[in-house]
Amino acid sequence: METFVQNVAASLSKPLFSVSGQEVTVGQLLVVPVVIIVGLILLRWLGRVIATRLAARHMSADATQLISRAVYIVGVAVLIITALELLNVPLTAFAFISGAIAIGVGFGAQNIINNFISGWILMWERPIRIGDFLEVGDTKGTVERINTRSTRIRRVDGVHLLIPNSYLLENTVVNWTLVDRLARSVIRVGVAYGSPVEQVRDLIEAATKAEESVLAEPAPSVIFEDFGDNALIFDVYYWIEANADRDLRKIRSSIRFRINALFRDNGIVIAFPQRDVHVDGMLRFESLNPAPHAEDRQNPDASPQHDSAHQPE
Repeated sequence: METFVQNVAASLSKPLFSVSGQEVTVGQLLVVPVVIIVGLILLRWLGRVIATRLAARHMSADATQLISRAVYIVGVAVLIITALELLNVPLTAFAFISGAIAIGVGFGAQNIINNFISGWILMWERPIRIGDFLEVGDTKGTVERINTRSTRIRRVDGVHLLIPNSYLLENTVVNWTLVDRLARSVIRVGVAYGSPVEQVRDLIEAATKAEESVLAEPAPSVIFEDFGDNALIFDVYYWIEANADRDLRKIRSSIRFRINALFRDNGIVIAFPQRDVHVDGMLRFESLNPAPHAEDRQNPDASPQHDSAHQPE
């Protein structure tokens, strides 16, 4: 048994190659991967524990993610240094190699580095936070996660979208919830000409104030907007606390239902396009006599000839 152990120890201590005069043995090559794997597992576990503890203290999701990500990166750096120490490889041995790698990365991975730095800026400066409702171009959605390279957004139709972090910093982004969740919306209604405009205004205002989600301050405002081609145009402006475009659409739908019911009960007609056609002059009609025979058309001047037997003597 002792001989077996000695043979195993001798095999593990057998040098394979050297780096800067430091020999690297078989045992070191076997231990280092185990240390790295176990270290990564512990780092992930530690990140989850930190996130849970911070969430229990009601810390914001952005700060929780920033601290967890910083702890993970520092832990990975410590793990790499530990692995090099186990291999007896000094950091100075990688001075030239790291310089060459840095130059190559600088030219070949500019976008990746740009997105990486942009991700840290987003998490530190917090112009965009987890849970914010964004409008990026034609896309609207809620921020679910800010990663080091990209930001994950869930669109209003439920589809997930990954946007590079640098795009969010270099382009115009509409953040509906940057300062607060207040949002203004408008509903346009057209009523028939001849309708009592004061009553129309009061009914629209009553239908808007009856919606629970509409804020009392600023109060809803009904504007007689214009004399349209087919209707008298009214706009009602109101404020709500909305988390997404979906909330605005649901509230607009609810108010429209109330307006339609109140108009129906009070005899107010919602206008629709109409056209009045006026015909000037007299209509001329062709004679309803039967058309002439073909022979008559060929010889219109010929007089009718009668049989002599039928002529009177």
